[in-house]
Amino acid sequence: MKAMILIPTYNEATSVVELLHSLKDLRESKDYVFDVTVIDDNSPDKTAEIVDSLALDWVFVLRRAKKDGLGNAYRAGFAHVLKDSTYDQIVTMDADGSHRVLDLPAMFAAIAPGKSIVLGTRWIAGGSVVNWPKSRQLLSRSGTRYASLALGIKLADLTGGFRIYSRQLLESLNLTAMDATGYCFQIEMALAAHLADATATQVPITFVERINGVSKMSRAIVIEALIETTRWGVKRRLRPNADKLHYVK
Repeated sequence: MKAMILIPTYNEATSVVELLHSLKDLRESKDYVFDVTVIDDNSPDKTAEIVDSLALDWVFVLRRAKKDGLGNAYRAGFAHVLKDSTYDQIVTMDADGSHRVLDLPAMFAAIAPGKSIVLGTRWIAGGSVVNWPKSRQLLSRSGTRYASLALGIKLADLTGGFRIYSRQLLESLNLTAMDATGYCFQIEMALAAHLADATATQVPITFVERINGVSKMSRAIVIEALIETTRWGVKRRLRPNADKLHYVK
């Protein structure tokens, strides 16, 4: 197995350097084979240049012209990595330190053959969050419950972004037909994986609220997720076959 870890960034110069040092330690253990692509949206804090200055031959920088949403950043990353047949697993991971490198070995171990998705999951036994107020926990839990009911997907953490997708799964999806831009991109990808009949494995993780930088979460992102999830849920009930054809090749 060889994996590519995709890390989207916008003004994450400090946090992403710390993350890359942690990933370097894991990589040097020789138990895991992976490279990293930092997807930078033209960060004013020179995130891309700072990553380049580290001169790590297993870290690449994909520069984008502007900040236009998490979904678009990841789709650009998917398109980039799928051009290289040497990578058979694609990891998505936040740059801000909320996703712990410590949890990666268990996620790698959970990869199933064929079309698969491994979801780092906060809301199952063994999972947890650190430094989140009760209100934020309630919002996340409620969002997943609503999405699960609306879309008919029995997973415990549909909004989490710490995941591993197999190449077979991503190549089976119409990625260019997807349009979610904010954090509801995570819900849309879970829906697409479900419609593609991918094996889904949930692995408990500890999510740590960021220490450095500024959170990208906003009221607009929450509203977008609510509207889009409702729309997808209605479409699934009215035209389930057409919905599958939209996402799956």
